[in-house]
Amino acid sequence: MARLKGGQLLFRAGLYISLYALLVISISSLNPVTAVATPRVLKGTTPDEGESYSKYYNYEDLTRLLKSLAVKYPHIANLSSIGESVMKRELWVMRITKDPNVDLPGKPKVKYVGNMHGDETVSRQVLVYLVEYLLDRYGSDPRVTELINNTDIYIMPSMNPDGFEKSVEGDCLGEAGGRENANSRDLNRSFPDQFANINIPETYIPEVKAVIKWILDNKFVLSGNLHGGTVVASYPFDDSPSHQTEGYYSQSSDDALFRHLARVYAANNPAMDKGEPMCKDAPEERFKDGITNGAKWYDVPGGMQDFNYLHGNCLEVTIELSCCKYPPASELLREWENNRQALLAYMEQAHIGVRGFVKDARNGAALPDVRILVAGINHNITTGRFGDYYRLLLPGNYNVTAIAAGYTPMVVTNVQVVEGKASELNFTLAPLAGETSGAVTPAPVAVTTPATTTQSPTETAAHTGGDGAIAENSGSDASAESSSSPDSGSAAASEPHQPQIFRHHHYADMMLFLRKYNATYPSITRLYSVGKSVEGRELYVMEITDNPGVHEPGEPEFKYIGNMHGNEVVGRELLLNLIEYLCRNYGTDPEVTQLVNTTRIHIMPSMNPDGYERGREGDVRGYAGRNNSNNYDLNRNFPDQYTTITDPRQPETIAVMNWLRSYPFVLSANLHGGSLVVNYPFDDDPAGRSEYSKSPDDEVFKMVARAYSEENALMHTGHPCEKLYPQEFFEDGITNGAKWYNVPGGMQDWNYMNTNCFEVTIELGCVKYPRPSELRNYWEQNRRALLQYMHQVHKGVKGMVIDLKDGTGIPNATISVEGINHPVRTYKDGDYWRLLVPGAYNITASAQGYSPVRVTVSVPEKGAKEVNFLLPRLRGEGSEQVTKDGAEGTDQEFQSFIRELSIGSGLDQLLKSTATDSSFYYHNYQGLSEFLRGLNLNFPKIVSLRNLGQSWEYRTIWALEISNNPDVPEPSEPKIRFVAGIHGNAPVGTELLLEFATYLCMNYGKNPAITRLINETRIVILPSINPDGRQQAQERHCNSTLGKTNAHGKDLDTDFFGNASQRVVEAQPETRAVMDLILERGYTLSVALDGGSLLATYPYDKPVQSVENEETLKYLARVYADNHPTMPGNTGCPGESPMVNGGFLRAAEKHSHMGSMKDFSMDFGHCPEITVYTSCCLFPPADRLASLWAENRKSLLSMLVEVHKGVRGVVRDKSGKPIVGAMIVLNGGVRVFTGEGGYFHALLAPGSHNIEAVAEGYQQQRQEVLVSSFQAACSIVIEFDMDNRIFGLPREFVVATAAASMTALIVTACIIWCVCSAKSNRQKDGFHRLRQHRDEYDDEIHLTSMGSKKSLLSHEFQDDSESEEDTLYANKM
Repeated sequence: MARLKGGQLLFRAGLYISLYALLVISISSLNPVTAVATPRVLKGTTPDEGESYSKYYNYEDLTRLLKSLAVKYPHIANLSSIGESVMKRELWVMRITKDPNVDLPGKPKVKYVGNMHGDETVSRQVLVYLVEYLLDRYGSDPRVTELINNTDIYIMPSMNPDGFEKSVEGDCLGEAGGRENANSRDLNRSFPDQFANINIPETYIPEVKAVIKWILDNKFVLSGNLHGGTVVASYPFDDSPSHQTEGYYSQSSDDALFRHLARVYAANNPAMDKGEPMCKDAPEERFKDGITNGAKWYDVPGGMQDFNYLHGNCLEVTIELSCCKYPPASELLREWENNRQALLAYMEQAHIGVRGFVKDARNGAALPDVRILVAGINHNITTGRFGDYYRLLLPGNYNVTAIAAGYTPMVVTNVQVVEGKASELNFTLAPLAGETSGAVTPAPVAVTTPATTTQSPTETAAHTGGDGAIAENSGSDASAESSSSPDSGSAAASEPHQPQIFRHHHYADMMLFLRKYNATYPSITRLYSVGKSVEGRELYVMEITDNPGVHEPGEPEFKYIGNMHGNEVVGRELLLNLIEYLCRNYGTDPEVTQLVNTTRIHIMPSMNPDGYERGREGDVRGYAGRNNSNNYDLNRNFPDQYTTITDPRQPETIAVMNWLRSYPFVLSANLHGGSLVVNYPFDDDPAGRSEYSKSPDDEVFKMVARAYSEENALMHTGHPCEKLYPQEFFEDGITNGAKWYNVPGGMQDWNYMNTNCFEVTIELGCVKYPRPSELRNYWEQNRRALLQYMHQVHKGVKGMVIDLKDGTGIPNATISVEGINHPVRTYKDGDYWRLLVPGAYNITASAQGYSPVRVTVSVPEKGAKEVNFLLPRLRGEGSEQVTKDGAEGTDQEFQSFIRELSIGSGLDQLLKSTATDSSFYYHNYQGLSEFLRGLNLNFPKIVSLRNLGQSWEYRTIWALEISNNPDVPEPSEPKIRFVAGIHGNAPVGTELLLEFATYLCMNYGKNPAITRLINETRIVILPSINPDGRQQAQERHCNSTLGKTNAHGKDLDTDFFGNASQRVVEAQPETRAVMDLILERGYTLSVALDGGSLLATYPYDKPVQSVENEETLKYLARVYADNHPTMPGNTGCPGESPMVNGGFLRAAEKHSHMGSMKDFSMDFGHCPEITVYTSCCLFPPADRLASLWAENRKSLLSMLVEVHKGVRGVVRDKSGKPIVGAMIVLNGGVRVFTGEGGYFHALLAPGSHNIEAVAEGYQQQRQEVLVSSFQAACSIVIEFDMDNRIFGLPREFVVATAAASMTALIVTACIIWCVCSAKSNRQKDGFHRLRQHRDEYDDEIHLTSMGSKKSLLSHEFQDDSESEEDTLYANKM
């Protein structure tokens, strides 16, 4: 019976299932969006109702489940894919809301993203459970029902389905793989970042590309990014400007709000609430209240939560759910229980703060993309397609402003936000009444409703906060662009496209504007930053040219700088308009196309972004925001020719100075506000009076100033601001700076005095911070002037300075104009530009090592005259001699080879032709040793591995030599030493040298240039001097001293003493090993790599007053820095004093100390050594190594080229015998010594140098040599004559004089002997009488000694032994 009943039950169950399936199929046919052929039926979402919580869903299971749920709950669920993974798996998103297939106003959008790291799997399952829970409880659970009815919820269980499929259940630490996507990219390090350049091709990260589009297409309000590995809620920012590995609190503008949101989640999760996750891999880790600032925990550049905040409307928190990344499925129920309430409570926070609509006052139409600003919080949001907005805020009173292009802004003060539901605040914006500045607009009306009151009409006020963190109005721009496209066939196509949107751009808004145009016009633009402001904002520059990123010889470089004074904002907006104008008209407008094709244009919209954020709209002549964040006027902060500027140099000033040194700018303008005039140098005078201070190029400056003012009709009248300054008049709209008023420390004078660049200062209007409605007028007034001024860069003379012998360009040659005391210099390829007014000039080109050339030139009215100079080489005394017996002479082929690598893009081309695939990671001692042995075994013909000694803990200190004959001495070749790891806590240098060695070996025999360098050089690499310290150091510790010293606690860079008197204790074994190597001599150059900063230093470390040969040492450090992409512009790492040095300085200025390796190499090894600090972080994460190698490889190669420069030669006697140990004195100071074969090699700075050669027994020799920065060492032969002089007198005279003197001495001696003999015979009896009275005699001696200390001393050392005479006397007694 029981069996029968069971059968009946089975039959009925099967029947019900069949009927249900039929019903589902019918529904599916009616709903193609969510149709699925075979839906999976779920019974419920609790353990009692069907969900087992005991298994993970793989991709197929997840897909089937989500599709079945979408079919089952079509009234509240819609399943879609936002894109595909690398392996073509769909990125599923379940949308849960009432009416999920349509967009309706009034519902904030919330999203959850899980499984971003494929091996962090709890989030994936928890979000599946959340989907089931919401769908199942809708209609029965009031809380869930209200949430779904009033919230637009989007849930993505897996952002990285490929990684999940690779992961292994039970892998708590992520050791089995799966974290990254199928292209091995960490998706949470791949988003655009405000503090780092994330340059990953989109094809590598389709998941990120899809999510970015999803974020930008939907104005999400709140988001949670679910991860695993610990238990905490982490909030923005995730990284910082310094990228300090940990411990740096990187605060966003909404920091308090983010802390609240994170705490809501943590407080509702019992495992997170106390902040004690007790994870096995980090049991000591604690998080106060279960939350943490992301960067304070650890630095994450390229993270998703920061992108949401900066580029979407969305506030996102990253939530770590479990200690174990991929726990056993048996733990899933517990994880769901821990997170269920937190997930619900967090979504409910989308309904706090203030919300409402923005509409057009004329017709009530919704206004999308209106900026909503909250005073005091520098972060804005924008309205959605229905004009709706949701601004999350904590309880309090706020002033809220709505700003839209073409409308009068509207501010509502004292908006009250209470706990719980959001206050409603609606805006109605009135269109601008006209384009004139004096237009009066009716006051807008605002309505606010939790207090059920109508806001009274409020006068439009300037917003005082907000950095404009919104995307450029792409909708308006897109329509304007398409409507006036040259392809549209409209009659207006022949007219230039004009900017359509005129508004003020706060920092983030400006940044997005620049990024948008860079992305839209990549073939003619390049966006880069020259540095950061005090508050860490980037100083962006947009380069516009036909070949961005490349200096083309013959093409002049031009720049505009705006917003130097933060509250003078017109220049900032005009330059953004100019960028738009140039980009959109390139290829269609002949003038723009010609300018872009023939000029390299650099535009910096804002030099003082911090000050701008403090400026106030409507400010006519105020000072709020004028200065930078340190309250210094940047236009009084540059070094001055007449006045000592005592204010500390500011980061913005330093960044711009380094920028100007890095590019060959010809012409520039600095855009200001507060008057209407072009002001030209000089800005001050020696007496500090307001009087005309004329520069040598006064006529040129007046020419370019008039070029601007004549195109600005109002400016040219000379009466700019009659209401404000009625007495002010500027003839033709231009003025000499100092005549107007005295400005010491100005930027335009520094440009002229320190670079090739001519700069003027342009005052654009009487009002410093005008209303947005006035900006269109400013553009119309200045558009032609901005273009005409750029044309001036093509006036005067231009051309090349060329080596007559080989036809190559000569860098750093001087172009002098007779009668104008202001030379300019050629750039790297030998090209130059010299602005001149029309007329006839005598122009001279000169360069070190060349004969000058003078020509007469007639400069035309229009355009520039091209004048090329061919300079013949000087033949320096003793240079380029070929020895009779085949000793080293100048190899013309090698000269050309070194020259090609030294000028232009020679090294860049070499790097492009030798790219190698590398895998970067840190090597421990064993790994390093095996790596070096591997190089020796794989490249035995060019590699020799040598054991220098052992450390305290008996680790070997290795030296690797790379040469074509590594075991054969070749004294004629220069020898270079690369050293790293003297501080074990700074191992970047070690890894760079290992990669450098690999790079050289791999390209030997394949690349001709690398092969030639190795064949001509002896390269010695010491990758790790302090292997014991390295074993103690820890990755990601940027400032830790752990591992800095050796195992005996000694900082090895304080242990190099050559004099025993200076040494207190015995040298450390590591030090002794390296000292022995240095004392082998024969080294021409040494390069040591360290960490903790970003610069190159030259000797000495010890505090000395002067440094012999300092110019050479400085030159070597400069060469390394100049070949590094960021070192010349570096203004100091966090915690360092800002510095202006081009990336190099004397070592003692950084950190003065005794006993350094650098100083020992100089004093006892007679070898110059520079120390290069490769990274601000001592021990950065391994994923930074690839970029650090990319930054340093050109500089390392440049050292292999530099070691072949200077002067080299051989010293020998007349018979041709080499003289070993001869001393070569350079410029009367530095000494080097000849080695085996009589060879020597000394590096010298470019220029003329005196060389003295000294050897015992030979006459001193002197020569003068000319050294070039782009030529191989001139080779000289020094031949010694035997030194026949005695005491500086002729040998014959000295011999004759000595003979006569000896004869006289002999005769005199004979006479004296005869006289003494005769006297001795007469006094013989007296001798016996003296001995008879010996006692009296002894007493007399004693008394005499007592009276004379000198006698006492003589007596003390008398011989008391008896003489023969004493014995004779005693016998007679």
